[in-house]
Amino acid sequence: MNNKFLPISKADMEERGWDELDFVIVTADAYVDHHSFGTAIISRVLEKAGYKVGIIAQPNWKTTEDFMRLGKPRLGFLVNAGNMDSMVNHYSVSKRARDRDLYSPGGKMGYRPDRATIVYCNKIREAYKHVPIVIGGIEASLRRFAHYDYWSDRVRNSILVDSGADLLIFGMGEKQIVNVADALNNGFDPKYISFIDGTCYLADSLDEVYGDYVVVPSMEEVSTDKRKYAEAFKIQSDEQDPFRGKIIVQQHGVKYLVQNKPEKPLNREELDEVYALPYAKTYHPIYEDMGGIPAINEVKFSIVSNRGCFGACSFCAITFHQGRAVQSRSHESILEEAKEITQMPDFKGYIHDVGGPTANFRGPACNKQITKGACKNRQCLDPSPCKNLKVDHTDYINLLRKVRSLPGVKKVFVRSGIRYDYVMADKDNKFLRELIKHHISGQLKVAPEHVAEEVLYYMQKPAGETYEKFRQKFFDINRQLGMNQYLIPYLMSSHPGSTLDSAIELAEYLRDIHYQPEQVQDFYPTPGTLSTTMFYTGLDPRTMKPVYVPKSREEKAMQRALLQFSQPRNYDLVHEALVKAGREDLIGYGPRCLIKPRGENFGHSKSKPSRGPNRSSQGRNSKSKKSSSNKNLKNTRNSKSKRRPR
Repeated sequence: MNNKFLPISKADMEERGWDELDFVIVTADAYVDHHSFGTAIISRVLEKAGYKVGIIAQPNWKTTEDFMRLGKPRLGFLVNAGNMDSMVNHYSVSKRARDRDLYSPGGKMGYRPDRATIVYCNKIREAYKHVPIVIGGIEASLRRFAHYDYWSDRVRNSILVDSGADLLIFGMGEKQIVNVADALNNGFDPKYISFIDGTCYLADSLDEVYGDYVVVPSMEEVSTDKRKYAEAFKIQSDEQDPFRGKIIVQQHGVKYLVQNKPEKPLNREELDEVYALPYAKTYHPIYEDMGGIPAINEVKFSIVSNRGCFGACSFCAITFHQGRAVQSRSHESILEEAKEITQMPDFKGYIHDVGGPTANFRGPACNKQITKGACKNRQCLDPSPCKNLKVDHTDYINLLRKVRSLPGVKKVFVRSGIRYDYVMADKDNKFLRELIKHHISGQLKVAPEHVAEEVLYYMQKPAGETYEKFRQKFFDINRQLGMNQYLIPYLMSSHPGSTLDSAIELAEYLRDIHYQPEQVQDFYPTPGTLSTTMFYTGLDPRTMKPVYVPKSREEKAMQRALLQFSQPRNYDLVHEALVKAGREDLIGYGPRCLIKPRGENFGHSKSKPSRGPNRSSQGRNSKSKKSSSNKNLKNTRNSKSKRRPR
């Protein structure tokens, strides 16, 4: 094998001497042969297993012509919606159409339909009535059960039902796709391929389900009873473990959706093999005159070092897709890729990232996860680090040192997220010192998301005081090293559990540290997350207790505005929020006020960042500012500590 692109036309097939393909992959992304794109990985894994694979990228879904471009495949079609859920790709949290698609030529919109997986499957069925269809990717994976759909504001069927596909692969898929391919190649009818972990299928009766299974409330129940929906999600979440998880069954009309146990994660050798496959590492040449594919710019000089995350933030779907077991590539594999990057003609000496879902996770949270799986009713980091958690950055430090010492490498950045609570659990400051000294491009982005205890509880994030301690340590080490770098916190408004009081508490904290974020993310309900279940049901599935959910457009706008209270455009919303919450004490001229009375110059005089954070306060803070910030934070924690529900 070499680094040639896979066939996208009959001419490409003829060049290889192929009369027909074993599989045709249909994807909603442009064709980028890089291991950060799921289509590239699956196609290369199948190629290595000996199968002939072609790719139809972003077909015209108005007719069947494009779907017949490569002919009828011998074994079946494989369909995915690309690296993002197609609805998230198309619409912002306010349900407004986005103006750019980074996975399409020139970043232009219009190359993919809404609900791409379903649309493509319907067109394939129109073109080839009885051909096997297997769906996968993030869209299929997170919509494998009956799920709340934010964009239509209702519960939809499993995507396997609505697409009419024969099988659904969930998770990362490398093992499953080869097992499915081998089964089809051995003559199995798709309806009898029900024995592969990491897949879902439809059964006519429970007699067809083999193994230890649990039945969750049906589609009919979860679509009419929010409590049943929450109950179903809790079971689905609890059983997403490849070692201790059970088969899950959910009735859909006269059929039964069956999710087999998740596939076991790849070991280090298997993961190395996946990333060593002969990717072209760029987009197909047909896109060159169309402006290229912008998404490649974020990953071209970056290295994926790990998968999975035991952080388990409530609003993140990684747990439901990649799982809680962290897998990592060997140093040798990563160094080999880094050497290849240095040979690229446009490489300038900067490796943009060595990371993954969480950059500073390099192995399982504890030894138990390796053989028995993750705990069913205990998180690794929330509400505090588990006593069995292995906290050690040594391997990651050594890896980064090796990469930055390679000839031709000027700097190695860490731009994917780090868990600051995991950093704080490490008694040794060596990693944070090395990160600050060698691997930050002037600023470090972290994700505290909030400071209000009641919101952090529902987010499954560490207490706000953990972030404050990290913040102070970050600046202390900067001073020790004679550096002046900045900390950029990601913050989220309107998450379940967040009231106006919660948003005001966060605004006061931002006032005290003299920081105003340039961007704030509203909570975005997407399939497969605990937070989305709380958003839809108004219940916390962990306790079945009610949770406050800000849903009105007016309140969401106020909560978002409070986090940028110094912006003149937000004055009316901030004023309205403070009056509504009975916090007129924050309107005035004192140092604790967020805004001035109407008719006065707007804003808090000490909070006027232009580009990024206020550098005078985010870098070398004066002693008076630092002590004031700590005092205010301490007072806030004490006053709110009883509000964290349990």
